[in-house]
This record gives sequence, C-alpha cells and structure tokens, in this order.
Amino acid sequence: MKKIIFSLFLIPSIFSAQQTVSRDTEIANYVSQVSADSLKSHINKLVSFGTRHTMSSTTDAKKGIGAARNWVLSKFRNYAKNADGRMEVFLQNQTIQPDGKRINQPTDLGNAIAILRGTDPNDKRIFMIGGHLDSRVSDVMNAKDFAPGANDDGSGVGAVIESARILSQSKFPATIVFVAFSGEEQGLLGAKMLAEKAKNENWQLEALLNNDMIGNNLTSETNLINANQLRVFSEGLPQFDLDKKAQGIRNLGLENDGEARQLARYIKEIGERYVDNLEVKLIYRNDRFLRGGDHTSFVNQGFSAVRLTEFNENYDHQHQDIRKENGKQFGDLPEFMDFEYFKKNVGVNVSVLANLAKSPSKPENVKMDVKELTNFTTIHWEKPKNGEVLGYYVLMRETDSSTWQKKFFTKENSIKLPYSKDNYFFAVQAVNSSGNESLIVIPSVR
Repeated sequence: MKKIIFSLFLIPSIFSAQQTVSRDTEIANYVSQVSADSLKSHINKLVSFGTRHTMSSTTDAKKGIGAARNWVLSKFRNYAKNADGRMEVFLQNQTIQPDGKRINQPTDLGNAIAILRGTDPNDKRIFMIGGHLDSRVSDVMNAKDFAPGANDDGSGVGAVIESARILSQSKFPATIVFVAFSGEEQGLLGAKMLAEKAKNENWQLEALLNNDMIGNNLTSETNLINANQLRVFSEGLPQFDLDKKAQGIRNLGLENDGEARQLARYIKEIGERYVDNLEVKLIYRNDRFLRGGDHTSFVNQGFSAVRLTEFNENYDHQHQDIRKENGKQFGDLPEFMDFEYFKKNVGVNVSVLANLAKSPSKPENVKMDVKELTNFTTIHWEKPKNGEVLGYYVLMRETDSSTWQKKFFTKENSIKLPYSKDNYFFAVQAVNSSGNESLIVIPSVR
C-alpha cells in the first residue's frame, strides 16, 4: 500500500474513536480493472475515423466526428447494460453558425454523454469526467486531412470510456457523468454548451475532471521521460463572482483555497492512495500558457473544475500534420503513447470518481470561532445532507504548505485543537465507514 503523505492524529481526550486511512477494497478492485490493452483498443478505434475535426462529416458511417461520437455512444449503451437502468445515454447537440473565428460553416455540434444515476434519489450531487473527442492538424480549420488525435485527445476520451466501462458496475449514492466533448479545438464550444446546460438546469455539479492529453511521457525538445507524474491544473481565485467573494478571501488569506484548488488537493490524496508509482503534481494555474481546456467553460460558470494532463508535452505530436522531416515523424499517432503511463492516469480518475460518488456529502455550516484571542482553534459544523457518516476529518496545514499535512478524526460536530488559527489553515470533511471522504470545506468565521 502506498505510504500516506499526511499524518493522522488521534488524541484520546478529544477524539472518540480510532479511524485509519486505507484503501477501500471496492475502489481498489475498480482501479485494478483499468487495462492497458483496453485503452489501446479505444485509441486505435478513435484513430480509425481518420479525422474527428469538429467540422468533419456527421453523416459518414465510418469517417469523421459523427461516426466517432456514434461509436462512443454505442460503447456507453453497451456499458449501460451493467447499470440496472440507471445509465442514460444521449447526444447533446445543436447546430451552430459560422462565428468569424474557428467555425466557417453551419456545424452540428454534439457531446456524447452518459449519466450514471446514483442510487440515493435524495442525493443530487454530480461528479463528471470529460475529454474532447475532436482532433486537428496544423491548420485548425482543416477538416479533411488525417488527424488521428491519439493523445490529443483520444487519451482523454479513452479515459472517459474506460471509466464508464468499469464504474457502470457500481452502485454509488451520487451520480457520475461521462462526456466526450466536441468543439474543443474550435474554442471550447461543446464544453460551453454543456456548462450552460448544467447552470441553467441547476445541476449540483461538484467536480469536473477534464482529461486532456494524459498518455505521453516524452518531451519534444529535450527528450526527457516522465512516466511517474501527472499534472493537475487548478485556479486559485474563483473566476466566477470574484468581485463578490474578494473581500472574504482577502480577510481570511484564502487566495490559494478556491474550490478548484481543493479539488486538486483531493485528487492528489486519493489518486496517490490507489495508484502506485505515481505522483500527482499540483500546478497552480488554471491551464498552460497559450492553450486552453474544456474545464475552463465550467470554471466560468462557477463550477469546480480542473485539468488533468501528462507531465511532459511533445509538440512534435500535437497539432501537427502527419509528415516526416529530416527523418523525424510528426503527428499525433498511437505509437508515441505510453499505455502503461496512460493506465496509471486513468486509475487516478477511477479512484477519485469512485471515492467522491461513494462518500457522504460535505459537512454543512462549517464555522471557526474568531471572537477570542486564544492559541486554540475551535471549529463547529453540522451533519451532511446525504450519506452515511462515521465521523469527520479536520484537516490542517501550515499557511505556506501546498497540501494538507494533518488529519484529525472525530465523531463529534465540533473540535478544539491546540493550534493557533493564525498559523494554520483548517478544513473539514465527512467520512463514512468504508473510509470514503467528502470534498473539503473551508470554515467561514463566526
């Protein structure tokens, strides 16, 4: 079992029962089912469509993005047979008109979606995994030439399909959504369409894991290999309603503690718990320079969303025409992917989605007392709205630490810790009897 990177504290005078952090055997079993051969099969099939450019054919049965999204939907429908009628599969689509930017003809934009409903009808939480189905060559407007898109972003869609294959067997209280976006390369169009739907329909979407290029291990210029680290990009200050939240963020020093960043920390803890020989690296930016990803459309609507991506990028094998120059092969082809590394990164997604969907919902009304000068810190909270609760973890870290360093367990709804609130950040999460933790709540003050 992987060594836990934080300390778990149990003080008899404060804590009522012992709780250890360990792997949930059900989730470990799901992670073990991620198959490199299965992933390779997904990638090869996606490449076989020739191009998946957003403006490619939607009527050809074998080539173009229409054939590709129909194939993804067929995979979802096959996996839905495991879900006892709880898995809904559909194409979210609309016709978009030329925009003077990256759409130059009327285009049938479509997202392939599967919704695995939770078993608790009162639990409205939704957790989403996504990757973009469309591909491109050097010219972003070229919808005709061979654009295999093996890693960008066949790897993200492969992660979505593999996660759906495995988790369709599950019976978690909360809902998981699997989506293959279209239109990413043309301006995040499919993600914008779904994010607006989620906002307009008041989805309780608590996390989006956007996978974009998670299968390459080699840099283009320096030939460095890294198959042991996965980056997670997250925003710190919330883009949505920042003007309304800025004063509170400033007063409490929470510039590094937005919900997306808490989600990233959660991914690091759970991913490293279940996937051996992999370090999740937290990147404190919403995305890379000069590029963008589908999670940003959700961030812009106020949802907690992050980007998972390989540590190394190889620019010879993304956004390139298929060609050879001076003996060097260019283009996003399957032979340049590392499927064992890809497998580990998919395992992170499976473990995080399962742990979230199996967990209780977040504690309610988490408050920290600040009315008295004291070297103790007192925090209060109320029981979550949904889920079985064994107890609570109170998390603590030094103000200059990027990750949570200590976890205190209690069965009570308050805690008094012998640590000064001036020197540390604190948070609370609920945990059930199988050790599945909720998302993290930073206390407000009272």
